Amino acid sequence: MRSCGILLHITSIPSKFGIGTLGKEAFEFVDFLKESGQRMWQILPVGPTSKGDSPYQSFSSFAGNPLLIDLERLIELGLLSYEKVEAVDFGENTERVDYEKQFLNKYPLLYDAFQVFKEQDNWTEYHEFCNRQKEWLQDYALFMALKYYFNQKPWSQWDEDIKRRDLSAIKKYEKLLKDDIEYWKFIQFLFDCQWRELKEYANLQNIKIIGDIPIYLSYDSVEVWTQPEIFELDEDLNPKRVAGYPPDDTFSKTGQLWGNPLYCWDVMRQDGYKWWINRIRFSLELYDVLRIDHFRGFDSYYAVPFKDKTAEHGEWCPGPGKELFKAIKSVLGDLPIIAEDLGLKTENVKEMLDYSGYPGMNVMEYAFSGEEESDDMPHNFKKNSVTYLGTHDNDTCLGYLKNQSEDSLQFIQKYLGTSDVISSVWGMIRSAYASVSELVVIQMQDFLELGSESRMNYPSTLSGNWTWRMKKEDLNHELAMRIKELASVYFR
Repeated sequence: MRSCGILLHITSIPSKFGIGTLGKEAFEFVDFLKESGQRMWQILPVGPTSKGDSPYQSFSSFAGNPLLIDLERLIELGLLSYEKVEAVDFGENTERVDYEKQFLNKYPLLYDAFQVFKEQDNWTEYHEFCNRQKEWLQDYALFMALKYYFNQKPWSQWDEDIKRRDLSAIKKYEKLLKDDIEYWKFIQFLFDCQWRELKEYANLQNIKIIGDIPIYLSYDSVEVWTQPEIFELDEDLNPKRVAGYPPDDTFSKTGQLWGNPLYCWDVMRQDGYKWWINRIRFSLELYDVLRIDHFRGFDSYYAVPFKDKTAEHGEWCPGPGKELFKAIKSVLGDLPIIAEDLGLKTENVKEMLDYSGYPGMNVMEYAFSGEEESDDMPHNFKKNSVTYLGTHDNDTCLGYLKNQSEDSLQFIQKYLGTSDVISSVWGMIRSAYASVSELVVIQMQDFLELGSESRMNYPSTLSGNWTWRMKKEDLNHELAMRIKELASVYFR
C-alpha cells in the first residue's frame, strides 16, 4: 500500500521547557500529520542519551529517555507545582536544545516528582509496569543508580567488584542504593505511561510510528556491563575492537570512528540469537514499524583497533548474515522492518536484503553526486523500498542544493523540471512522491524549506548535533494542505 510520512525526532517538537517531549505539542504534531494526509511518523531512537547527546549512543536498548518526559503532565497529576517548574532555566534559545541545562535541571524535578509519588497510595500501575518490564528494568535502574553514585563515570571505571558484577557487590549496592533504584524505575514508569498514551492517540488517527534502533550499543551501557560475554571485550573488560566505517568522500576522509564495542556473533549464535530476538520483540511493542540502522553491518562489519584515533586502519569482518534473520523470523514471523542498507552494497548485502524481504532505502541526495546514473534516482527505484530526500545524517534538501556545483544544479533542475533552488526542493519531494516506492518519508526541515543551519547531524563530529527544534508556528493549515495535495495526487 502506497503511503507517506514525516521524519521529525521528538526533541525537535516545539515545547515550553527547552526540548520536545511526549506532551501536548507531540499530540498536536499527530494532528498535523493527519491533516496533511500522512500515514507515518518516523522518529530517532528514544533511549537515554549519553556523551554527545546522540540518540545512537544510549545507556540502554530498552529504557526511554527521561528528557522526553512532559513536565506539564506531571503538574496535572499533582507530582510537580507549576511554580517550581517555571522557576527552572531550560535554556533561552527556543530553536536549539540546551542539553547541559536539560541534564542539570530536569532530573532534580523528576526526583521531586518521585518524592511526591512515594507519599501516594496509587502504586498499582507502577508495580504492574515493574513486573511487566522485569527482564531489563532492575538491571537498568541499578546501573543508573551506580553511575550517579560513582559521579557519572562509565561502568568500566567503577570499583572492581561491582565493575565485574560480583554477587556480593550487587547485593551490597542494591541495599545501599535502594531508594535511588526505585527512582530510576519510577522515571521509566513515567516515560512508559506518556509514550503509550501518545502512541495510542497516533494509532487512533491512523498514524503509525516508525521507530529506529542502532545496530550497535554504547560501550557505557547496561547491556555491555551485564552481558560482557556477547561483546568483543578483553580480560580487563575493554573493547578489543570497535565499530566504524572506512574513509569516504561523503562524510569523512579518515573514516567514521563510532567507538561501539562489537558483538561476539559466535557466542550469540549458540543460543539462536536470543538477545537480538528479544530486542526486536521489545522494539515492536514500542513502535508500529522498525528501522534498523546500518543493516549492511549484519553481512560484514568494519572493525577498528580499540586504541586507534581514526577509522583508517580497520578491516571488514563477516557478520551473521541471513542466519540471524532466519532465526528472528522463525520466532517472530514476518515483521514490519525497514533496512537502512546505505553504504557499500555488495552482492552479499543485496542477497541478505532480498532474503529478509525488508524494504531497503533510497536517498535522493545521493542520486546526483556523480556523472553516472544512480540507483537513488527515482526512475530506478524498486516498489519494495522507502524513499528519503535525506536522512538525519544528511544536509537538508535546501542546504544540499545550495552546495551543488553549477553544473550539478543545472542537471538536477533539468531532471526535476524546475528553475530555482526553492522550486527544486519541492521538485525533489514531488519526484519522491511520484515514484513507485511504497513509502516516502520526508524530513520536516525539507517541508519547511530550511537550510543547512537546521541540519540534525554532522557524522563524525561531536558538537552542535541533535539540537534543532521546530517553531510552533511552522505547523500551519496552509502547509498541511500543500502536503496533503501531494499525498492525494500520488495516491499515498
